[in-house]
Amino acid sequence: MALSEPLVRFSGIQKTYDGSTLVVRDLNLDIQSGEFLSLLGPSGSGKTTTLMMLAGFESPTAGDILLNGRQITGTPPHKRNFGMVFQNYALFPHMNVAQNVAYPLTVRDVPKAEQEQRVKKALDMVRLSGMGDRLPARLSGGQQQRVALARALVFNPQLVLMDEPLGALDKQLREHMQIELKELHHQLGVTFVYVTHDQGEALTMSDRVAVFNEGIIQQLADAQSLYETPSNRFVAGFVGDSTVLRGTLGQDASSIHLTGLGVSLRGLNINQSTSGAKVEACVRPERIALSLDAPSPSNCLTAQVVDIVYYGDHVRLLCKLGPEQPQAVVKLALIHPCAQHPPEPGSTVYLAFPPEYTRIYAV
Repeated sequence: MALSEPLVRFSGIQKTYDGSTLVVRDLNLDIQSGEFLSLLGPSGSGKTTTLMMLAGFESPTAGDILLNGRQITGTPPHKRNFGMVFQNYALFPHMNVAQNVAYPLTVRDVPKAEQEQRVKKALDMVRLSGMGDRLPARLSGGQQQRVALARALVFNPQLVLMDEPLGALDKQLREHMQIELKELHHQLGVTFVYVTHDQGEALTMSDRVAVFNEGIIQQLADAQSLYETPSNRFVAGFVGDSTVLRGTLGQDASSIHLTGLGVSLRGLNINQSTSGAKVEACVRPERIALSLDAPSPSNCLTAQVVDIVYYGDHVRLLCKLGPEQPQAVVKLALIHPCAQHPPEPGSTVYLAFPPEYTRIYAV
């Protein structure tokens, strides 16, 4: 089914601050109306610059930004009708909660009676009913974040932009707010564009995730596709955990000859590398089958247990494959016999790597 005309289109966008180094390179990205899109990547990858260009706080060096098919590249921020939530909340300390939330309505000359109705609705929406008279200093971090969100939603924007809005919260509250944001998005149907460096956050909330690195979108996909089928070595390493195997591509172009081990494993040649090329295979820790007895199937390596780490809902075994290979990480559910009675450090174990989950990447 063909997608409808995008709400936002980045077309050939480039951005440089010094005239030579491109922070964003040839960005082409469509954002669909009503979706929750996360821009994910490490510091300096271009994700925040992309958000700031969409907000109007930065201007592209080249290219066009379209909103509903109309050019907005030169439109100032206050005329774009976008809600914005920052990491530091940016609340006015001398205004109470209701006044902070009402501020976007005040600058738009919305009548007082309508302001009161909209503020009440917005505070109800973020579960802050009855707190309109409080000053921001009397609120917790999570409550301040909700006020900032209510302020971004109160004027019915067609787009809400969020720049690491949960970054200042502790882990438990951050995870709770992720669920609330996702529920709010479903209720409102407003388009959310969310910047984060936290892969778990992006995977938890988003309809789609754009993974940035060095100013380029490395992959744009839904959370499951990003995790299960990363398109290159960077995405495989940045999104989720992986056991990494180093070597060269075999003569059949569908196996990796492992450095220092003298054996090969079959897998999927993702980037169409040629035989003899240096490659790395990535396998998700939960896909590796661990056994205490030598198994019959191929695609199996012998390893020594280095350490066992208990995570509450699962156990991870760190295993040594050889001096020229990184440690293998194996994730076992608590119902697995080897999780209930883990082998001692120094024990020999056997690791089977399913070929369909052994993804071989160019490096």
